[in-house]
Amino acid sequence: MASLPEAAAAAPLNIGQAASASGVSAKMLRHYEALGLLGKVRRTDSGYRQYTSADVHTLRFIKRSRDLGFSMAEIAELVNLWQNRRRASASVKRIAQQHLDDLATRIEAMQAMQRSLQNLLHHCHGDERPDCPILDDLAGTGTPCCH
Repeated sequence: MASLPEAAAAAPLNIGQAASASGVSAKMLRHYEALGLLGKVRRTDSGYRQYTSADVHTLRFIKRSRDLGFSMAEIAELVNLWQNRRRASASVKRIAQQHLDDLATRIEAMQAMQRSLQNLLHHCHGDERPDCPILDDLAGTGTPCCH
């Protein structure tokens, strides 16, 4: 979509324009609004949403936070901190550090799953015989050599 003319940049945006400008789908935009991440969005007399450039900026913030894997609860806290100019950066760092620690734990668990699957694949002949160490392991009857 072509960018809005400079003169219209201050004009309210409809949901499609705000979605396009922020890179967030209209469905997700409504979801974020319902969660209270955007605050109160103005509406026309006929009920259509009107988004400001500040709303679009907040949507971009939310999208970037989602891209980094923050949860909705974490994003809500980050948005509040971002909008609070009297915040302590220690609060932001605490959230980011906890998220990083959670990611490291999940990565470690996924690497363990990867090693287990690699080991199971190594022990599976993959031929026409019916015996299969992968299925045996999934059933809980695998031999200790395959773990």
